[in-house]
Amino acid sequence: MTDIGNAKGVIGFDRKLTNTELARALRLSIADEYEAIQVYSQIAEATEDEGIRAVIMDIVGEEQRHASQFWELLAEVDPSEHVAWEMAVKENKDLMEEARSKNPKGRSRKK
Repeated sequence: MTDIGNAKGVIGFDRKLTNTELARALRLSIADEYEAIQVYSQIAEATEDEGIRAVIMDIVGEEQRHASQFWELLAEVDPSEHVAWEMAVKENKDLMEEARSKNPKGRSRKK
């Protein structure tokens, strides 16, 4: 099996990827996009220069779009990923509604 444990493992394939390998590569790409979002957001928060912050936050938006595109591709390669995602979204909404119904005065608790 091809090593797709990191981005360097994807370079220089001498054959086409199987769907399993492609799904793994797409998951790695998604993780890399989210890591970039985290790093860039921290950089933006740490600078006092509003111009630089604006450019970096624009880049963050691009990375978020990339992550969404990779998620869509992953759902094409492995439809079970989309089903699992939809189930997680529904579960999260149900849990939030339940928690909010217990605290009808607001969405957050005062500390």
